[in-house]
Amino acid sequence: MSQRILTAHGSGGKLMNELINKTIKEILGPQSIQLDDAAILKVNSQIAFTTDSFTVDPIFFPGGDIGKLAVNGTVNDLAVMGATPLYLSCALILEEGLELKVLKDILNSMRQAAEYAGVKFVTGDTKVIESGKADKIFINTAGIGVFEKPAQRHQIRPGDKVIINGPIGEHGMAIMAQRNDIAIPNLVSDCAPLNHLIKKVTAVCPQGIKFMRDATRGGVAAVLNEIVQQSPFAIKLFEENLPIPNEVKGICEMLGLDPLYVANEGKVVFIVSPECAEEAVSAMQDVKEGKRAAVIGEITEDFSGQVYLETAIGGKRPLPMLVAEQLPRIC
Repeated sequence: MSQRILTAHGSGGKLMNELINKTIKEILGPQSIQLDDAAILKVNSQIAFTTDSFTVDPIFFPGGDIGKLAVNGTVNDLAVMGATPLYLSCALILEEGLELKVLKDILNSMRQAAEYAGVKFVTGDTKVIESGKADKIFINTAGIGVFEKPAQRHQIRPGDKVIINGPIGEHGMAIMAQRNDIAIPNLVSDCAPLNHLIKKVTAVCPQGIKFMRDATRGGVAAVLNEIVQQSPFAIKLFEENLPIPNEVKGICEMLGLDPLYVANEGKVVFIVSPECAEEAVSAMQDVKEGKRAAVIGEITEDFSGQVYLETAIGGKRPLPMLVAEQLPRIC
């Protein structure tokens, strides 16, 4: 078998079947991936369904790679709706000339991420693009999860608290440092599944969780702006409470970026009732992905429809929605 991807690997012939059976299926799950035209699944509950495509550059970065990112990103889109992720599809778009070892490393990373999250690959697809027409590898994943209880979407009120499960901006800045050959010790992507953490929090605060969303492209500020759009309330963040690592602050200052608009891949923003906030933070801190969880803001009646930062000296800085994406190909 060739040690690089050839156009024939996407032809539907012998090489494609060898790639699927001896590489992709063997690594991702020989017992679960069905090679028919569609996977047959048994689901007896209301389901959540999502899909996402991943084009991150570079494909390997501190703390992860495009495969780990694809699995966790799809798992998290299901988990923040309150669904339990179960099944994934995997569609690979490969560039001719890609080293087979690189593909195997990415597939192994996907398998490990899926095992940790507790999900299975059940179907997939492979296409090969001529050399120079793509960028090594793109991945599309779709995911199905089931609701064991209604989706976590409840009325938000003034006084509710804003919580995040850990440090802000690590994924985006790890990618940018890698792209720009900037050596930042200890700066790695936060790429991680959130379903275990969310299950823990919703178990201890079943009625207190008003809303949750993973803070990916556009960062924390984008998520909060989506929440307050056309709402009779505002969101105030406390500058002194924001868990922004010094490494993130340093590279953001160097590149002229605001950490609150930088992508994360293992962070979920919760809106919770005030009486639930302390218990929710404590529950997060019991899970690997939530060790540095913190209350970072609250819902207010001032400046309705806006997000703003209360600075350490008592000033107020607006955090509007960005017009354009400031960090392309971050996921």
